[in-house]
Amino acid sequence: MNIRDLRYAVMVADTGHFGRAAAACLIGQPTLSAQIRKLEEELGVTLFERTKRSVAVTPVGETIIAQARTLLDQAALIEETAKASRDPLSGPLRLGMIPTIGPYLTPTLLPALRHGLPNVVLDLSEDMTEVLERRLRDGEIDAAILATEVTDRRLADIKLFDEPFWIALPREHPLSMEDTVKLQAIGSDELLVLEEGHCLADQVVSFCSTAFPETPKVNTQHTSLMTILALVGAGLGVTLVPALSLSGSWVTDSGIALRREHAGKAFRTVRVAFRTSFPRRPLLEKFADIVAASLPDTVSPVLR
Repeated sequence: MNIRDLRYAVMVADTGHFGRAAAACLIGQPTLSAQIRKLEEELGVTLFERTKRSVAVTPVGETIIAQARTLLDQAALIEETAKASRDPLSGPLRLGMIPTIGPYLTPTLLPALRHGLPNVVLDLSEDMTEVLERRLRDGEIDAAILATEVTDRRLADIKLFDEPFWIALPREHPLSMEDTVKLQAIGSDELLVLEEGHCLADQVVSFCSTAFPETPKVNTQHTSLMTILALVGAGLGVTLVPALSLSGSWVTDSGIALRREHAGKAFRTVRVAFRTSFPRRPLLEKFADIVAASLPDTVSPVLR
């Protein structure tokens, strides 16, 4: 039994087809089929039920395939550790971002990364915090830029910057005449936030809860931040926006007035999270330095 044969077996389970598995493994189907039979003979069990039209994993095969995935992940980690010891600042970096950060950070970050980490190949994706943390734990991504502190002991993080929230109002709103706006001056029934599950929504409600004597009634929107801003521009409510989003084109032609939050207490800390076992921590330290150097003056880098 060897790593290669286990990889073949996992590919057959993933594709449900010997031909597609062989193509994915860049070998001929007869060779792959022979190696799978050899593996089954060594183990003394049948991993796959074969018919002319389909391939199904047997019950014992399900257990063995799951164990094989774990072993392959460990083998990949061994290879990654070896590569990292030679040059941790090169190679792929699979980076996830939450949707309320990704579109606003990447325009300034990508040119800086090309200059500061020219040998790193960046693979970007966006998703919700909960999904990104799961993908981190499962080894599907290497790091994730989040706006919440990680609590899983298998994960660690490096603080990047503190990002204040600004208040977005319709231009005709009475509070738009003020230089700064107190949260308690906002009518709780006019507050617009993203749907539950977005950390931005949780943070906005948390900030506003400290300003109102009762839990604020908010208008939850099953949509994107940009759509909520369109609603604000149409005079249908008020929201809080992270400072990085102020670089968007909506700022100048959307019918929105932006004001600082009066107390200066509404902000979030953005960090890069990763597995504690990730062998290329020097890469993430360098990444954090590059982020800090490329930030606009509307946010504050965290001193490390």
